[in-house]
Amino acid sequence: TPTILAENRAEVAEAAANGTSAAMLDRLTLTAERIEAMAAAIEQIIQLPDPVGQSRFIEQRPNGIKISKRRIPLGVICMIYEARPNVTADAGALCFKAGNAVILRCGREAIKTSLAIASAMRQALTEHQLPPEVLTIVPDPDRNLLLALLKQEEYIDLVIPRGGEGLIRFVTEQSRIPVIQHFKGVCHLYVDKAADPAMALKLLLNGKVQRPGVCNALEGLLVHQAIAADFLPLAAQALAEHQVKVHACSRSLPYFNGASPITDDEFGQEYLAPEIAVRVVDDLTAALAHIDRFGSQHTEVICTSDQAAADRFLVSVDTAVVMHNASSRFSDGGELGLGAEIGISTSKLHAYGPMGLEALTTEKFVVQGEGQTRG
Repeated sequence: TPTILAENRAEVAEAAANGTSAAMLDRLTLTAERIEAMAAAIEQIIQLPDPVGQSRFIEQRPNGIKISKRRIPLGVICMIYEARPNVTADAGALCFKAGNAVILRCGREAIKTSLAIASAMRQALTEHQLPPEVLTIVPDPDRNLLLALLKQEEYIDLVIPRGGEGLIRFVTEQSRIPVIQHFKGVCHLYVDKAADPAMALKLLLNGKVQRPGVCNALEGLLVHQAIAADFLPLAAQALAEHQVKVHACSRSLPYFNGASPITDDEFGQEYLAPEIAVRVVDDLTAALAHIDRFGSQHTEVICTSDQAAADRFLVSVDTAVVMHNASSRFSDGGELGLGAEIGISTSKLHAYGPMGLEALTTEKFVVQGEGQTRG
């Protein structure tokens, strides 16, 4: 831990001097508590059932052959990430637990911290008579090396990028290897006309204020017109107390002091900062239309006591994670019971939502017979 913290302190200081954003600095920074959390996440992963080798019987065909499916590793996974040293530990542990080898390619901002973490993990593998080569980290963040890595489809089975939209689009466009995509996290809270204002306020503040620089933080607040006069003054006061900058539509602007007006084509931004876009909508249908246009298929939340409205929202929203009366911040592998997550997919193939152990495996058909032939 002292070595990791020392490397991290130096990198954080350098990043701050270079004008790195607050959101990026938060992701880059490690503390003793965060390292303990990383270790605890690995302990959780160790305790999870091993998915590899799990078999499920499908059926016995009329001709007597028995069909089942058996879970197997994907193979070699390449993780590409920016200033997220915790990904080094999470990805290494998850890939190893699922029977995969992993190649880690960290961004320049966190390379020394990640090298220190990877070194500790490789040492642990060696001490337990396991090949340290199953966890490899690229020591040089040169982009030309990344480009070369993305062409190694003969050796790498899957690429998982974690970082800003620019990085993920670059990887997706340049890779010859299948890529798990998650371009950005534009998460909304829709406050329905039947919402409890106090509950909605709790969800808003937890989703926006706790860690505004993460992908499951709220970026949009949609409020039913019937509850706007009751809820928006509460929201305005609370957001002001937490120094959250508000971008408000024409119908919500009067409730906020110092808010910036927002036009229709400005919605859908991922602020990753203490900022939020606010819109008053006519009804649930309008909220669904807004999310369909501006959401990013990451996480969407409805706050309501109307079960019919909740059911419609849960069924209708096209998103990896949909929630009723719960904070968007729960959209996380650990919080959803997966252990530490390796990433989140918003592309539906081959995984959708936070990716835990099972998403790092696939299934093969196993057919058992007694000499049957096809006529």
